[in-house]
Amino acid sequence: MSSQHIGTCTLCEAACGIVVEHDDAHVIAIRGDERDPFSQGYICPKATALADLHDDPDWLRTPLLRDGDGFREATWDEALDYAARRLADIRDQHGADAIATYQGNPGAHNLGILTFGQLFLRKLGTRNAFSATSADQLPHMLASLEMFGDSVLMGVPDIDRAELFLCFGGNPLVSNGSIMTAPDMKRRLKAIQARGGRVVVVDPRRTETAALADEHVPVRPGGDALLMLSMLHVLFAEGLTRPGRVGAFTDGLDTLAAVARHYAPEDTAARTGVAPDAVRALARDFAARRGVAYGRMGICTQEFGALSAWLVVALNLVCGRLDEPGGLMFTTPAVDLEQLTRLVAFDNGFDRYRSRVRGLPEFNGELPVVTMAEEIERKGPDRVRALVTVAGNPVLSIPNGARLERALGQLELVVCVDPYLNETTRHADVILPPTSPLQRSHYDLALMAFAVRNGAKYAPPLFPRGEDQRHDWEICLELVTRMGLPGFGLGALGPLAAKVLGPVLHKVGPDGILDLALRAGPHGLRKGRAGLSLKKLKAAPHGVDLGPLEPRLPERLRTPSKRIDAAPPRILADLGRLRATLTEPAPELVLIGRRQLRSNNSWCHNSYRLVKGKPRCTLLMHPKDAAARGLVDGDEATLTSRAGSVRAPVEVTDAMMPGVVSLPHGWGHGREGTRLSIAARVPGVSVNDVTDERFYDRLSGNAGFSGVAVEVARVPTVVTA
Repeated sequence: MSSQHIGTCTLCEAACGIVVEHDDAHVIAIRGDERDPFSQGYICPKATALADLHDDPDWLRTPLLRDGDGFREATWDEALDYAARRLADIRDQHGADAIATYQGNPGAHNLGILTFGQLFLRKLGTRNAFSATSADQLPHMLASLEMFGDSVLMGVPDIDRAELFLCFGGNPLVSNGSIMTAPDMKRRLKAIQARGGRVVVVDPRRTETAALADEHVPVRPGGDALLMLSMLHVLFAEGLTRPGRVGAFTDGLDTLAAVARHYAPEDTAARTGVAPDAVRALARDFAARRGVAYGRMGICTQEFGALSAWLVVALNLVCGRLDEPGGLMFTTPAVDLEQLTRLVAFDNGFDRYRSRVRGLPEFNGELPVVTMAEEIERKGPDRVRALVTVAGNPVLSIPNGARLERALGQLELVVCVDPYLNETTRHADVILPPTSPLQRSHYDLALMAFAVRNGAKYAPPLFPRGEDQRHDWEICLELVTRMGLPGFGLGALGPLAAKVLGPVLHKVGPDGILDLALRAGPHGLRKGRAGLSLKKLKAAPHGVDLGPLEPRLPERLRTPSKRIDAAPPRILADLGRLRATLTEPAPELVLIGRRQLRSNNSWCHNSYRLVKGKPRCTLLMHPKDAAARGLVDGDEATLTSRAGSVRAPVEVTDAMMPGVVSLPHGWGHGREGTRLSIAARVPGVSVNDVTDERFYDRLSGNAGFSGVAVEVARVPTVVTA
């Protein structure tokens, strides 16, 4: 007898509703939930792979302890005691900074990690904290901090009411939005066109989104900021700026105009690859329509990420598209993310201290991942001695992963909260595996704060955890309890006090914290009237629609003046570095990454249904670039940078801009000591064996995956007698 479970896919930012047909222990089928008010029945291929993850024999269900060159299974008490004791000893003998931490991207989709995971990781008190933030959206967060006073106050395109969608460095048809939670982007983009609007994509590659767009504007990697400054030049010079309502509480518009005056389209064309007439047409079209400018990974993961993120907001601001319907708006989520981040010490700070080797700036209590390997390699009595990873595989995820992998061997202790024996965890001393996504409750604390429509949905667990399994939040709480760490504003807890409080917090759990956050949120209890609560969400399993985005920016500004700063001094100070590129020679060939619909960063490759078919880890090259190197479609080529070298099959395509090649991220499995039986058989290399930790955004510290200088050469064919 089968049953149906209403849930949410946790594998990307789209947060699509799903209906899971199942028996007592296994998934029979997964389909989109047509009654979900947000996703309306849409799912991408990844959602069906939730069944594969749950039943994956390689998914660890028992802790592993290092035993010589391999591992042995251990009880939870043995593994947790070992990890807590070793971490506490290192902290007590050498200080909190002797322990480094790394949080991966899946934590943003996980209620337990966003609550109890932060209790553990952030309360360790180390300055050597790292996360996927600085390999992803950090420039957006820094721009929001400088302009609005709050790093999580990031604007969301009101795409369902826009007449023009101008996309810089994003591929939402594949990502289903990113800092723009929006299931079924194909339908949403076609709806813009159906109502007489336009979709324009600015990207070095004719992506899946660009192929659907009305116009594709190829731009040289790293040239986005110059292109946007030239657009601003046209807007100001031709009197096309109309800040509108937000202009009344904005400072720095005159400064912005003065800056843009120095970036005429004729001056930037050689560096951007975009003709002056095309720049003028783009600026005029944006000024004439109720549209929105949006930028994503391509503008963040380059050497001018923070400048580009600032300029995306500036374009919306000067044309009256900020905090207006159809423009760049701000959500009113059921859980106040700004309030929650302050609770877990995510405290809106920047450059309060710097890394020890290169002096890179801290952001919200974390250092940039581009300095992670060198900080571990650093010698001396105050060196890093231990690493804790949660839901992350940095060996495949950060620039020059090969260097990090070598550095891991220098550590005294590596503790990983992770379900797989993968490229990073194979270096662990203890692996603490959490339950699968279908075994835990789910609410998108982070992602619904960046949705294109306000909403809320709670999904209970489908399957109970096994008696010998632990949720990730239980693992983190146990480590807190056994180590005796500071709690949620409760001061320093000794081991005895922590053991007393531990059972109380365990009883509250993530669901209890969620209930309190819902009741205290914008849609919660108001003037004695019953608002949203966990009970109410449980009674609405398909989710609750809380309406379209509404103008509400003034009340949320946290700058000292309570006004928008259109020209933050810290950001303006980086313009000299950008301007220097106008006279510097550009590399002959540069590398960019790419996202794939059936891929989920460095994991989910152990699902056969997601990796079957022809190899997808190919090096895309323009025909002119391939011909100049004697390459044809299918040839194997060597891709080389300062950081390293990999081999990959060439795919010749005019979808690439000349002078730019592309290799997807997340591949490179099958290394000795891993336990990924399907992924190990899939051909592919790690692009982060050639990305360069010395190529990054000097202002924010964000990793530069896009625009890395490379060389490509044909691998000679070996002829045997």
